[in-house]
Amino acid sequence: MELGIRDRVAMVAASSKGLGFGIARELAREGVRVSIGSRTESEVFEVADLLAEETGTEVLANVLDAADPDSITQWLDNTMAAFGNVDMLVVNAGGPPAGKFDDFADSDWQAAFELTLMSAVRMIRAVLPSMRENGRGSILTITSCSVKEPIDFLLLSNVMRSGVTSLAKSLSRQLAPENIRVNNLMPGRIDTDRVESLDSLHADAKGVPVEEVRAANELGIPLGRYGTIEEFGRFGAFLLSDAASYITGQTIAVDGGSVSTVW
Repeated sequence: MELGIRDRVAMVAASSKGLGFGIARELAREGVRVSIGSRTESEVFEVADLLAEETGTEVLANVLDAADPDSITQWLDNTMAAFGNVDMLVVNAGGPPAGKFDDFADSDWQAAFELTLMSAVRMIRAVLPSMRENGRGSILTITSCSVKEPIDFLLLSNVMRSGVTSLAKSLSRQLAPENIRVNNLMPGRIDTDRVESLDSLHADAKGVPVEEVRAANELGIPLGRYGTIEEFGRFGAFLLSDAASYITGQTIAVDGGSVSTVW
């Protein structure tokens, strides 16, 4: 399928690995000029070089702290200086720490708010002027299947990512007349470092091998396995592209069928 996005510009947050990397890589393969951001300087520059060499497209590396508004502003400024505009944005950030209600103080809630919800607000606010000038845009937020079915030990993520999902839906209606689409992707158990860490945490709490936890999780997935970063990335690139030009305001699971709710 021709996605129709060659030579456009995408900003992809938290993209030195995991879900963000999967989307950034697929966009680069489609000829999109990609501005990637990550907290770890050595990783993000290494990944930028890797993607540029692999795909032959321009990839700009940026050190990005999603919880820091000045860092987001600098990311946008670097992107505009290098590429001149922004056509696509992937809102993404590392997840808040795991735990239950009694584990968290006000400072933990505030940190999760800044990292997860306010990073989305600030990233979207940053790119809208360029998208409006272009007369088009596509925004994709990355949350979690926990916005449909809360996960017991991910309370902070459940709450804050639900806010991001509501933000995406609200903005999709507000921005549609300006030809700016906003969608939300809910990853299920995709084989990332984050999921591996959560599995290890769960295994430690139960006193069992992590392989046992993973096997039990796979039993609850109709397709019987964890998803890959490549599978997630391909669908993310599709939603950002002109091939999905009539899709906005949607929250879609990439989860192997594990979410059991209808809506």
